[in-house]
Amino acid sequence: MSSDKGKESGEGSSSRSTAVVPADHNQQQQQQPTQLSRYESQKRRDWNTFGQYLKNQRPPVAMSQCNYNHVLDFLRYLDQFGKTKVHLQGCVFFGHPDPAGPCTCPLRQAWGSLDALIGRLRAAYEENGGLAETNPFASGAIRVFLREVRDSQAKARGIPYKKKKKKRIQMKATDETSKFPMQTA
Repeated sequence: MSSDKGKESGEGSSSRSTAVVPADHNQQQQQQPTQLSRYESQKRRDWNTFGQYLKNQRPPVAMSQCNYNHVLDFLRYLDQFGKTKVHLQGCVFFGHPDPAGPCTCPLRQAWGSLDALIGRLRAAYEENGGLAETNPFASGAIRVFLREVRDSQAKARGIPYKKKKKKRIQMKATDETSKFPMQTA
């Protein structure tokens, strides 16, 4: 006990020490923000990138004025940073999943990357105060664009995209009743 008194200076020190702890704790929280998940970090980066894209437009576009055309332009702009080879109609490798050699066809953003990006931006828009009814990332035009990108990339690579059909399991009443004999009283 005597060692505790030596560390504290005066009677009111315990109330002072509790007042200091939350201030230090708040300062530590500001210095070390909570770790975001990989998805949340990517969503924040995507949102900031899209916001910067709008600011760089001439004239700059406010997020509240953004519509699906701005989103489509953004997706086309991103193609220049793509890493997926998409063969053009006249290319000798058009329709071949494993081309035998190099060609001059452009690199584009992969459909899956664009689809995931739109999903993150759609969520970020609403998290940042946008209304679901006015969400430009949820527009039908965006879905049509993504479907066209998916189909054209699949065709160019010779990989048909087919929607999987759900299998229905039908149970016959006679099968079930034969498995479980009826009990008589």
